[in-house]
Amino acid sequence: MRASTVSLCCVVLIQLFAGLTDARSSSPWQTLSGDAPLVIARGGFSGLFPDSSSAAYGLAVQTSVPGVVLWCDVQLTKDGAGICFPDLKLNNASTVEYVYPNRQKSYPVNGISTQGVFTIDFSLTDLSNVTLIRGILSRTEKFDGMYPILTVEDVTTQIKPESFWLNVQHDAFYTQQNLSMASFLISASRTVSIDYISSPEVNFFTNITGRFGGNGPIFVFQFLGTEDFEPTTNRTYGSILSNLTFVKTFASGILVPKSYILPLNDKQYLQPPTSLVQDAHKAGLQVFVSGFVNDNDIAHDYSSDPVSEYLSFVDNGNFSVDGVLSDFPITASSAIDCFSHLGRNAIKQASGDYPGSTDLAYDNAIKDGADVIDCSVQMSSDGIPFCSSSIDLFNSTMISQTPFARRSTHVPEISSNGGIYTFSLTWAEIRNLTPAISNPYSVYSMFRNPTEKNSGKLILLSQFLNLAKNSTSLSGVLISVENAVYLREKQGLDVVKAVLDSLMETGYSNGTTKTKVMIQSTNSSVLVDFKKQSNYETVYKVEEKIVDISDSAIEDIKKFANAVVIGKTSVFSLFDSFITRQTKVVEKLQKSKLPVYVELFQNEFVSQAYDFFSDPTVEINSYILGAGTNGIITEFPFTAARYKRNRCLSEKELPVYMGPVPPGTFVQLLNALPPAQAPIPVFTDDDLIEPPLPPVTAKSPTLAPGISSTNAQPPRPSGQTRLTLSLRLSVFASLLLM
Repeated sequence: MRASTVSLCCVVLIQLFAGLTDARSSSPWQTLSGDAPLVIARGGFSGLFPDSSSAAYGLAVQTSVPGVVLWCDVQLTKDGAGICFPDLKLNNASTVEYVYPNRQKSYPVNGISTQGVFTIDFSLTDLSNVTLIRGILSRTEKFDGMYPILTVEDVTTQIKPESFWLNVQHDAFYTQQNLSMASFLISASRTVSIDYISSPEVNFFTNITGRFGGNGPIFVFQFLGTEDFEPTTNRTYGSILSNLTFVKTFASGILVPKSYILPLNDKQYLQPPTSLVQDAHKAGLQVFVSGFVNDNDIAHDYSSDPVSEYLSFVDNGNFSVDGVLSDFPITASSAIDCFSHLGRNAIKQASGDYPGSTDLAYDNAIKDGADVIDCSVQMSSDGIPFCSSSIDLFNSTMISQTPFARRSTHVPEISSNGGIYTFSLTWAEIRNLTPAISNPYSVYSMFRNPTEKNSGKLILLSQFLNLAKNSTSLSGVLISVENAVYLREKQGLDVVKAVLDSLMETGYSNGTTKTKVMIQSTNSSVLVDFKKQSNYETVYKVEEKIVDISDSAIEDIKKFANAVVIGKTSVFSLFDSFITRQTKVVEKLQKSKLPVYVELFQNEFVSQAYDFFSDPTVEINSYILGAGTNGIITEFPFTAARYKRNRCLSEKELPVYMGPVPPGTFVQLLNALPPAQAPIPVFTDDDLIEPPLPPVTAKSPTLAPGISSTNAQPPRPSGQTRLTLSLRLSVFASLLLM
């Protein structure tokens, strides 16, 4: 961003958030100490880099709150050296099997015969040629094999953590192999500052208590599954949990999985919270929670938003846990330091969790803080305009399960597949269809809010407009118009006239109402037609991925549009889901006084570049503060609206975890650098030239209802395209332009 833009952002944000800064001091944390919860980075920033690598530890320190605690799972080699590695078995997260093939053995681990390549069969020197790889296969492999295994001492000398946490997972196993974890820790403590030591084994604490002196580390007892047996007492962890006074005799805190506090039912929805945190605090025990990852399914209640999950543990109004163990410490840091104590952190569904363009989705978008809601206008066969995310009802409703499925037709002007199009049914037939939620990432077995997947009703454009007009919080509406040429020539339907008539009938008089009206289209001819007949603002949507735009094209756009919508990859270019660079498109459009909105933002981590750490808030921040865009289009307005309110944006100097990610930061570190990019055509005025809209042609006779055309294709299974419920940070954007 240009320096002048940065300065303007700061002024605007200070105005927006000045009223929130005092809330922090008046809302004390409900932790045992009253201090903010700890951010504990499991193996460093293990969500991106290999667990316990120098890069993971370094990134955790760079992007987290001051005092972030670095977590090391301590394993012992056969010569007694302590290494930071996430598992007893090296083959789970290292290249050991490539360096030392055929070295698998079986050992009893907690009484269970376990096969693998164990640390105890290698000296520290043996491991000097072994490198780290990702332990979770769904994460990027681009950093595999780049970083060596670190010793406990390496972490302290190379990274110099402010706080260091050593986790001892299998003390009993090492004891059986004539290795002493206690001896290692006592010896290491002479040169290494150890702040926390945790273990799931009671006897470990019994053996080590008192051996560190008066200023030793804090001991934390780790609970595993409630039905798992603690190996040294042969009691289940669930039974130990019922006697916290016993735990207090050897530990100052407990580390528990998330489900101990906020359990889930078998459908992945939250159950009422337990009293564990309050009970532990009454017993004088701190409560730390494990299992926080951004790139894995979380409760549907959180709408794929990891910040919401953190807030439910640290700022729910009833309790605060004392620390969170995370693979993505940047998200934990921003949740605790930027988004806590804002007054609206109760768990709630986002509008991306309802079928798109329904009354329920719109109502919740407004409640969630959307500035602008949008309606993609479709036409019924009897000329009634209504809102639907797709002209093909297969994509937005359960029509495939109705007798209307027989009306599938092939319309090559719209799609190469068969479909049941809105203009094939009357509004009376459409209005009773059951809507279907959008599941754009079902291929990854990621599904949105199953209990509400068919909730809500489709609504008329006039109902949409009245809903917006009666809202006290919305600043505007956006009406999207597509397929106008086909509808005029082949169906005898004038969507432009239908939109203008609805606006007039509902009291929107050419932009004179409080609620701003924006008309969007990918067709310049449509926007030209609206300009001729009205004074509404027009928005040109660029469908193509572009990396540049000619000055002449910009001048042509200005003739018929007041703003431009582009895709995310037209702002940041990608290689293998890593950002390579920022284009000049936003800068050039804004230089010509054209606001730029970017789409489509979704909370699911698979929709985001790796640079955004599987965190939708980081992504939003990078496009708003980093690229300087005027607003975003999102399916999850609650996440975006909360971003606008976050406390850190009012600070004179942004903390690192709220700073935008510089483009190209991580692609430079990849094992395989991106190839030279092929030239991508510049968007020019030739891409804009379209003939004027044709006159409305009377519709030719059609087959009787319920009879498919000869070109009809078999109905497709009911699927959903992207939900187009939109939010633009228009308040934010308009202030930036002042």
